[in-house]
Amino acid sequence: MSQIDTLSELLQVSESNYRVFDLGRKVEKISKADFERIEQAMMPYPSPLQGHAHLAVVFWQKRPEKPYIWFIKLPLDERGLLNQAARNHFIAIIIEALGKDLTVDPTEKQEELLKSNPYNFTPSQYKLAALNATLKYEFKQPASQYFEHCHLYFTGELGWDNWQGIGVQGLCDFAVRTHEAANADILATALPHLPEQVFTPLSVALENQPLPVSLINVLADLAKAELANESINTSRISSLVRAMSGNALNPAFLELADTLIADERCQQLEIMVSISGRGWMALADYDRMQRFLEAVTEFVDDATFFALFQDLVALPMIRPVLLQVIRSETRSKALEAAIGTLFKTMQGQTKQQG
Repeated sequence: MSQIDTLSELLQVSESNYRVFDLGRKVEKISKADFERIEQAMMPYPSPLQGHAHLAVVFWQKRPEKPYIWFIKLPLDERGLLNQAARNHFIAIIIEALGKDLTVDPTEKQEELLKSNPYNFTPSQYKLAALNATLKYEFKQPASQYFEHCHLYFTGELGWDNWQGIGVQGLCDFAVRTHEAANADILATALPHLPEQVFTPLSVALENQPLPVSLINVLADLAKAELANESINTSRISSLVRAMSGNALNPAFLELADTLIADERCQQLEIMVSISGRGWMALADYDRMQRFLEAVTEFVDDATFFALFQDLVALPMIRPVLLQVIRSETRSKALEAAIGTLFKTMQGQTKQQG
């Protein structure tokens, strides 16, 4: 056991089947090949959050319907690579507590060791519900008991005002199944009627899913209708962005992002963060990134601009484009000033660390 260098090896030695999910920004599966490369520092973590990888490692031996799950939060270095010492420390704690059999029922002492693991974290209710829905679907198990009620509500038979029995788990179960034609049609018809009490949590469930074109188009039409109003509902637009963000490279999402970035009414932090934090792939385009930064500098203070920059620069897909834009000779005076302050802040932090 002392020769085990990675979590992948530990799981293989224990003869466990496993799957790995990112639980940071969204609930997304990480392929075994990519996870092994991440562990070996051969590729940066694809979607870091606050300098960490937030992982759900799901494993089982004989019964996939009742898997074990580790929720692991591991630090990343400035390049987005996994901190090897932290990963090794996590492995050492697991081996000390459980040995080779990872699925053994732990003793009281072993349980104490596992609970004191500094790399454990507790996902939000939404993340847990989305992961649970995903696992049930992947393992071909029935959805939770909340799915049928949610399904019935979306047909309109209960009345759109009778939403009180709708739960987060039911919404996540339905979201996982939206690529099934019947469910997509039901939701497409329901979307224009949903009250905010349902639409807001639904958007959080949908952000984890690649949606069928029919649903993307309905969501895009709802966004256009909202923007046609003289005064806009910021929270509603943010929710629409989140709902579509699992399809951030779809032309409808890119068009919406461009519209929001250009509309002065939408230059609000909640909307811009929904684009950068959930639909960040849309910002991999140089021109769009520049327009996004130009818009942001119009209404945020230096500290907020710095926080947005730090969040975006940590994303491997975005980093090259972002660094290109901040060096652009065509940037506005406002953006130039914001970048100047940004560099001063970074230099100050470097001196403090030194």
